[in-house]
Amino acid sequence: MKDIIKGGAGRAGCLAQINHGTGAMEGLIIKGIGGFYYVSTEGGVVECKAKGIFRLRNVTPMVGDKVIIEVERDSNVISEILPRSSELERPMVANVTQAFVVSAMRNPDINEELLMKFIVMLEKSNITPVLVFNKVDLSYEGQMEELRELFMGTGYRLLFIGAKEGKDFDVILRELPGNITVFCGPSGAGKSTMLNRILGKEHMETGVVSVRLKRGKHTTRHSELVNVNDGFVVDTPGFSSIELSMETDELKDYFPEFHQHEGNCRFTGCSHNKEPGCSVKEAVGKTISEKRYNYYLRFLNELMEVNKKKWSR
Repeated sequence: MKDIIKGGAGRAGCLAQINHGTGAMEGLIIKGIGGFYYVSTEGGVVECKAKGIFRLRNVTPMVGDKVIIEVERDSNVISEILPRSSELERPMVANVTQAFVVSAMRNPDINEELLMKFIVMLEKSNITPVLVFNKVDLSYEGQMEELRELFMGTGYRLLFIGAKEGKDFDVILRELPGNITVFCGPSGAGKSTMLNRILGKEHMETGVVSVRLKRGKHTTRHSELVNVNDGFVVDTPGFSSIELSMETDELKDYFPEFHQHEGNCRFTGCSHNKEPGCSVKEAVGKTISEKRYNYYLRFLNELMEVNKKKWSR
């Protein structure tokens, strides 16, 4: 990390010099802790506080935000948050371009329903999912081909690696340049191990998997962006559950394998459920995975129930 530039006597002059006399500059929030935000700029990492106006507007700066910082009363302040291209709430990360959704092939076994919900959440957030399957040495014969068939037609990249051994790890590094990448997935899948290997040092504690439960022990601390291979990486906690929250008719938009068929459905606004003449249903088992389509129906029914209860209150 670059040297941190803090507030104090003479800071106005220093910032003005960095910004060729403007007294303000653009940067990227790489960490936020204890009310302070650390903003990466061309002149270094600047320690800032957010202007009080954000609190009045109920706006919270997020890791990943592109911001304008200025000097106010000899302190560095965030005066403006630039428009976000994407936004995650858990954890609070902005402007992520892609997400490595990490699952272990075994120990713990892949939770397909959770994996599908992660993907839907990312699609809704305008973030490209990259599906990373770790502990490839523990996979059973034919498992990789089953996963490729499960996601056929989606266009998602599937990466198979052994993070602990460094097996095929170069495929991860090739995905980083020019991106802000977030790691997500259940505990014990190997996210912390992957980040440690990417950084080449023990940036975070590595979780210990319980022998009895074979579930990961959550060890991730605060989220921050780390500059790696001409991109930024943020490590995130391993979620154990995700609740989908959206309008029922939105869900189909987040299954990309449906898109090429939707224009041929008999009815405009087809939900690809019980309607006759549905082109998506006709493609199931051919160019659309039957198992993934069944997850779509399950989520659709869940949303119908949730939204029905919401509107009946």
